[in-house]
Amino acid sequence: MQHLIRFLIALLIVPLLLTSVSAQTDPRSLINAMAVGNLKARAAQIEALAATGDAKAVPALQALSDGALYFRKSDKQVFIAQKSGKNFDLIDPLTAENIGSFPKGSVSKVKVNNSLRRLIRSVIGTLTLLSPDPQIRIAAAQTIFKTGDPESLEALDRALVQEKASNVRSAMELARASVILKSDSTDADKIAAITLIQKGDGREGLPLLNEFAAQSDGAVAAAANKAIGEIEKTIALLDIGQTVWYGISLGSVLLLAAIGLAVTFGVMGVINMAHGEMVMLGAYTTYVVQEIIRTGYPGLFDYSLALALPLAFLVSGSCGFVMERTIIRFLYGRPLETLLATWGVSLILQQTIRTIFGSTNKEVGNPTWMSGAYELGGLTLTANRLWIVVFALFVFAALFVVLKKTGFGLQMRAVTQNRKMASSMGIRTPWVDALTFALGSGIAGIAGVALSQIANVSPNLGQNYIIDSFMVVVFGGVGNLWGTLIGALTLGVANKFLEPFAGAVLAKILILVFIILFIQKRPRGLFALKGRAVEA
Repeated sequence: MQHLIRFLIALLIVPLLLTSVSAQTDPRSLINAMAVGNLKARAAQIEALAATGDAKAVPALQALSDGALYFRKSDKQVFIAQKSGKNFDLIDPLTAENIGSFPKGSVSKVKVNNSLRRLIRSVIGTLTLLSPDPQIRIAAAQTIFKTGDPESLEALDRALVQEKASNVRSAMELARASVILKSDSTDADKIAAITLIQKGDGREGLPLLNEFAAQSDGAVAAAANKAIGEIEKTIALLDIGQTVWYGISLGSVLLLAAIGLAVTFGVMGVINMAHGEMVMLGAYTTYVVQEIIRTGYPGLFDYSLALALPLAFLVSGSCGFVMERTIIRFLYGRPLETLLATWGVSLILQQTIRTIFGSTNKEVGNPTWMSGAYELGGLTLTANRLWIVVFALFVFAALFVVLKKTGFGLQMRAVTQNRKMASSMGIRTPWVDALTFALGSGIAGIAGVALSQIANVSPNLGQNYIIDSFMVVVFGGVGNLWGTLIGALTLGVANKFLEPFAGAVLAKILILVFIILFIQKRPRGLFALKGRAVEA
């Protein structure tokens, strides 16, 4: 009989005990418990929330840190509160469900101070290590890496046991190494942590290692100083590589802007001051295409540049053809008058664009495949710049094939080398001139499509590149495509190496002085070409 009574008592007590334990570990109960107690009790409540390991508690803790956590006076239920006029909109801290609007007098703020805010930051970092979203787990690991809070070590070890994603695991291991350096671990563990930080994220870890080396001595300090030296060497090499990439990127832009000029100026000997406006027309063509797609066919936005390229070539090429037939054909052999005439055309085109589109910058968006950046061995390559480099090389290769492998290219080269002989062989030199000028202008138009992705589309767009384009063509060698390519890349890289020491404006001036001195030594540029411009 006594055994039966004990058994029945156990049946009654055990569920009550389980309910009590569950209430102590249930995030909602712990959050609602913040409605009562002082600040010391609140610290214990926050630590209890951290002990649950439930990432759902993060919004409530963040709201508490921001001063946006309130409890309803009538039932002591805790909510995230947002001001709505004279009332508060109460939001469930776990489900984010809007409970409704309540008068200010019906709720009271859960108190918090700076000490609790520091604790909350640490707890949030711990909880988010277990988030189902890998990006949140990486962000949490990075936060711990920066703070190095020793209290995060246990949570990191628990998260590392169940972490399967390699990139997240690497971030957590780096965070653990940071924590080890600020904990009471052994020297061997600290040296291993130093090696891991050096190999894993040297640039971000450099301030941490500098601080640690200043506070340490013996073998640990020596290991930290050695790691600092290796990291600084690696950073110096990466900085040089990044500068070279920036120079190549700038060089590809100069190549795009100058390659059309290499045809009109280099091959034909025409100083076309309206070349920049051909680039501008290509950029505005891109803007118009994107506006049509935005309003009528938004699903085609990622294909907008593919649609704009042929249209830009036709618009700028047609404009160049008309210029040659109506103005330039009468001015061959009179370079000063050609310069003045094309400068006048450039002013007309700029004003026409201002009249149609206005003088303000126009928005040209990046397709998704041109957005973001790529990491390559510690270098950051932005997607739009990378694609422009690829596009510039493609345009160069296509133009090279046209000039070397087609009948039109053969006629163009024949007219360039000996106009009279070409005419006597039956080549219609006036039409070759017109089509050559149209080709150069069309290439400038597709350059404008690319430049619209990295520069402001405005009536003055072309003016930013016309001087640089002439410098590239003259430096590389008038009329030589390989010279244009090498000249553009050389000037781009040189400009980027000079900018940190001289500034952007002075760097351009130094480049210009260098070209003037270089031309004094080699008047025909890097690669001399026999042609009409040379014979003249």
